[in-house]
Amino acid sequence: MVFQPRPNHPYADAPRFPDGDDVSIDALIPGAGPVEIEIGPGRGGFLFERAAASPEARLLGLEIRLKWAAIVDGRLRKGGLGGRVRALNADAREALARLRPDASIARFFLHFPDPWWKKRHAKRLVMGPALLDSLARLLVDGGELFVQTDVEERGALYAEQIGAHPAFEPAGDAPGSPHLAENPYGARSPREHHAIADGLPVSRLLYRRRPRAAVGARLEPSRDDG
Repeated sequence: MVFQPRPNHPYADAPRFPDGDDVSIDALIPGAGPVEIEIGPGRGGFLFERAAASPEARLLGLEIRLKWAAIVDGRLRKGGLGGRVRALNADAREALARLRPDASIARFFLHFPDPWWKKRHAKRLVMGPALLDSLARLLVDGGELFVQTDVEERGALYAEQIGAHPAFEPAGDAPGSPHLAENPYGARSPREHHAIADGLPVSRLLYRRRPRAAVGARLEPSRDDG
């Protein structure tokens, strides 16, 4: 759940993802460009670099930490990017379940998510079936899901989870594989910059949203199934 600050909290006025069952992406970021969403932008490094690399895109960061949502959104506005790039305080799992319309997002990015290692923190993990269902609903046909981590076990877990979802197909360097050798988006998160500088291996996974008609056909039982 997103933290609810007291009125005298230093970041009480941080921009929030709106309440309501149906939140329009066009109301959040008006315009005509493709929409890309970063889950957990932290200090906003990727948002700024991606804004420069893809000037036609509208970008939204969903950040659960109130402080960084406030700071990053303020920096975006001061930099003249507030019209097409926003950072809002939200638990992405909850917010994306209410975002509309379906098939409206071109790309989702998750950079080094889930820094929780103890069993009691399992409920805090971002990646999971509910999130994947929301991503599948919101992505346009052919839309992209890009996930990267420097923890080998987490990379294997993400590949297993996403690969098991019928809406996603691997789109990596080799046919049938989600793995990429390089980040293709012209922008890096601060964690990725640090991992590269420290010589740490990074697992990069790319998936595409299958066409909805194809997904329906895959889920229909064959005649031999009775």
